[in-house]
Amino acid sequence: MTQLVFLPGLAADHMMWRAQLAAMPTHLNAVVSTVHTQHPTLEQMAAALLHTYPDDLILVGASMGGMLAMEVVRQAPPRVRGLALLGTVARPEMPVMRDLREAAIRLFEQGRVEEVLRFNLPQAFHASRADDLGLQQTYLDFVMAAGPAQLIAQNRAVIARPDARPHLGRITCPTLVLCGDSDRLTPPECSEEMAALIPGAELHLIPQCGHMLSMERPIEVNALLLVWLEKFQP
Repeated sequence: MTQLVFLPGLAADHMMWRAQLAAMPTHLNAVVSTVHTQHPTLEQMAAALLHTYPDDLILVGASMGGMLAMEVVRQAPPRVRGLALLGTVARPEMPVMRDLREAAIRLFEQGRVEEVLRFNLPQAFHASRADDLGLQQTYLDFVMAAGPAQLIAQNRAVIARPDARPHLGRITCPTLVLCGDSDRLTPPECSEEMAALIPGAELHLIPQCGHMLSMERPIEVNALLLVWLEKFQP
């Protein structure tokens, strides 16, 4: 039996995958993992996910979820039958981003969560979605619901993430790499780098799309995922 597992981004939950869950083939038993809310490091999250889902896995991870997916396949390559990486990065944290995250953590500790999130909202979406208040509110709602403790813990996990690039060349499962062409948090060059390192990886850049591609461009994302998932017919 094969389990399709969606891995949310930082402080996200099933809501970021709502459009995908509704479109997935029933035989793959799609679920959304919550291990990112329960463990302090990507390594521990990956070990917990492997324990929680003992069957073969197809992993679809976005942003921090993509980092987690790469750690799962590093820990247990035979268990992962397919890997989809959306708007993510294999590189370790860069000093500039580390400083920005540490500054945000200090503000979260002061209870200034909404202030930080609203200030950074333009980084999450393409400029063309600036007037899409419903989309923005959905995003704000689930990140606010995560709360300051989770925001702090998950940012620290991302800061401490390992460099995934050394093991990407050993990945043998079918791999799909997707990125918004205007992603400012994990720019397309990061996806191009991953696709170049993973043998046989398939790369697509989604036009007029920012970082939250599963929410911004669900029709395009679903179409690419469904074609890719045909590789895993029972």
